[in-house]
Amino acid sequence: MSERQKTPPRAEMSFLEHFEELRKRLFYAVLGLVAALAGISFYVKPLMNFLLDPYYTYLPEDQWNLAYTQVTEIFFVYMKFALIGAVFVASPWIFYQLWAFIAPGLKKSERRWAVPFVLATSICFMAGTVFCYYVVLPVTLKFFFALNENFTNVVTLSNFWNFELKFLLGLGLVFETPVLIFLLTRLGLVTTKTLVKKAKWAILIAFALSAVITPSGDPVTQTVVAVPIILLYGVGVAVSWLFRRRGEEKEP
Repeated sequence: MSERQKTPPRAEMSFLEHFEELRKRLFYAVLGLVAALAGISFYVKPLMNFLLDPYYTYLPEDQWNLAYTQVTEIFFVYMKFALIGAVFVASPWIFYQLWAFIAPGLKKSERRWAVPFVLATSICFMAGTVFCYYVVLPVTLKFFFALNENFTNVVTLSNFWNFELKFLLGLGLVFETPVLIFLLTRLGLVTTKTLVKKAKWAILIAFALSAVITPSGDPVTQTVVAVPIILLYGVGVAVSWLFRRRGEEKEP
């Protein structure tokens, strides 16, 4: 009997082993995030000025001052700015830990997708935040500041940052749609045919997600957010067809 035949098949991981693996990957992800946070902390003021720029763009200069209501508010907002910058920088490492957790459930031939997966998830997340910063936020702020032009501006720094943060993280995660569809396809949980059949539901969900992501509630911003989600779903369908599992029924 050959050495290969003597080697027993790899046993499936138990629940406790899965839990331990998840704990380890979360620990490594947090460790990377803390390291990125330490580095970003030295540049938090320029980062804050950059992220606040959309706010200043559509306001008269005499209304640029953002208010605060608590002594510690500015300090904690600085920390929040540093944290989002750290998430952005550490996203490749965080997505690698996600892949390392998922990989044991894939076939050996599928594990070679580690580098493309990390690159794709990182690029999609960053593309979502960039799209939010340069497209969604300007449209939203222009709409509201035009509506509020006859009133005095007393927006707090914390209030504006929470408003902007929801947009940035929401769009960053939504842009992961093609990667999510790729994973579901490779795991055999969805097929291209199913995705095409459910397209009308995807459009409905896209507008529902846009309503959740955009606290503004205006139809213009919701449409600006929903249309890219629908396009991303279309990209995901194409990805599903290209990387469908071997033996799957050929799609029309």
